[in-house]
Amino acid sequence: FKLSSNIPFFDQFFRRRNVREIMKTLIVGGTGLVGAETARLMASKGHEVTLMSRNPTSNPALLEFPHIAHDYIHDDISLEILNAFDWLVFSAGADIRMLPEGESDETFFMHANGVRVPYFFEQAAQSNISKAVYIGTFYPVVASQNIETSAYVRSRYEADKALRAFSSPDFEIVCLDAPYIIGQFPGIEAPHLEGLTMYAAGKLEGVPLIAPAGGVNHISSLSVAEAVLGGFTHGEAGKAYLIGDENLSWKEYLELFCEAVGNPQNLDVTTDAHPMLPDIILYAGRNATVSYEPENGELNYGRQRIKETIKNVVSSYLN
Repeated sequence: FKLSSNIPFFDQFFRRRNVREIMKTLIVGGTGLVGAETARLMASKGHEVTLMSRNPTSNPALLEFPHIAHDYIHDDISLEILNAFDWLVFSAGADIRMLPEGESDETFFMHANGVRVPYFFEQAAQSNISKAVYIGTFYPVVASQNIETSAYVRSRYEADKALRAFSSPDFEIVCLDAPYIIGQFPGIEAPHLEGLTMYAAGKLEGVPLIAPAGGVNHISSLSVAEAVLGGFTHGEAGKAYLIGDENLSWKEYLELFCEAVGNPQNLDVTTDAHPMLPDIILYAGRNATVSYEPENGELNYGRQRIKETIKNVVSSYLN
């Protein structure tokens, strides 16, 4: 290590340390909303990011990142691929959007989440990867009564339990149990959020503006990305964190959309099934209120972002 006569020793020392702390990071699900947000944040901190998803991306906002095409549900991962990385982010758990037509949720979710996710982490534990952050869901925590009755909730519970068993001093795993995630990233479509925007603007003919009873916690994709980074730098190995931002009733949430599109409303509340928030995605149950104080602490992610995030979402679809 040769000292330059023009740079003080301690300055050179810390610069050298910063170089050492640049981590080669693989983000599975990197072309999705949370994965892309995490890639952008981690790259801004100097880390070398590679995206992994089933198909190559044509999104101009993501073309700066190397990409590996891999379908973890159907294809085995090689140690040769994983050995190139220091850190792993897994943001690709299967949900209702991926359920193949005609396949039972029991068969699909228990295989995709309950079997293939732990397999991926088992391989990663044998590689050069030293730390991993897994983005799961809050349902096994806040709706534990449905673990036995919902294949999706049970599959996520089994995945979380199985992969944390691989955590060790040589392969530290931190899990983030996330609530409803909302966000906007250039080039990434979110049909559900686009639908809520059109709904709040009164553009869905014959669909009355109304709010379901109950409510839930929401978090922005940026806050999740910050929690991922916090998981790597300060997270406790083997721990699952119940993350989140704001507890909102569905009435409050939908009224924020209405306000953002310039159509302010005082929405009536119904206990019936809702056209935009169907029972199939409400794993805690229709009319349920899921409210809690999120774990943050050492993760150090930002909060109080939902209103501003909704404004950004609405702007991306109306402009």
